[in-house]
Amino acid sequence: MAALEMFPREYHVLESSGPGLHIVAIRDEFPQYHRGPFVAKRRAARARMKVRRRRSLLAAVVVVCLVLLAWPGHAFGGTNGVGLSTDLATGSTLSSGMVYVVQVGDSVSSIARMLNPVDPSLASQALIHELRSNVVVVGEHVVVP
Repeated sequence: MAALEMFPREYHVLESSGPGLHIVAIRDEFPQYHRGPFVAKRRAARARMKVRRRRSLLAAVVVVCLVLLAWPGHAFGGTNGVGLSTDLATGSTLSSGMVYVVQVGDSVSSIARMLNPVDPSLASQALIHELRSNVVVVGEHVVVP
């Protein structure tokens, strides 16, 4: 059996300026592949390393997911019961679950503006639903929705 190998021509021929083809004999030498117990140990070590890397990656993903779940809701645009974002709600004097005592001059809309200065209509609807009325009485205790 023979193989072809390309060599540049030693001399210049006018018809063809490209490389020429020459027939060469096949070498009896083939690359030696390593075999034996050392190769098997290295392959086993690589397999263990892959398993460790996969487990480490899985652990890192689980930790990141837990951190994201534990992160405060306002970091992701969460809102409270009256439609106010939680970072604005924590700065106001009234928050969900507190009891507000109605003062002289208060109305549902004025209490709603204290709850949600950005969009009081949502807070007003929540108060009306909580009170089952759109009228408040001075001295009445209102649970903030």
